[in-house]
Amino acid sequence: MSQSIEVEDTGYDAFSELLEKYSISDEKALDAVESGAQEFKDDLLKLPRPRSKINKPGYTHLVDSFALERKDGVIKVGWGKYYGPMLEKGTKKMAKQAHLKPTFNQDKDKYYKKMIEQIF
Repeated sequence: MSQSIEVEDTGYDAFSELLEKYSISDEKALDAVESGAQEFKDDLLKLPRPRSKINKPGYTHLVDSFALERKDGVIKVGWGKYYGPMLEKGTKKMAKQAHLKPTFNQDKDKYYKKMIEQIF
């Protein structure tokens, strides 16, 4: 005597629809990350600018050089000046004066929320 089990497939259809609803393309995910990174860059540009001893024409303050770059599926936020990482991490002759990490850690929930809103 064989026993058979009958299974309704309505749950599978609902699950399939749910998966399709939340399928995210690579481009959409990158756009979402870029929106969070843009928000981060905007917050960095609002940082206070200590008075510089350099007053020559064409000089750009380090804080004014923060930029966002999207290239080949990689999104970077950082300095437009070569010595930015030295200031962030410090050197053997100079103590670190971090800008990026403290700003990101302070407002990371805001950036994550922005990215999630962009995706969904």
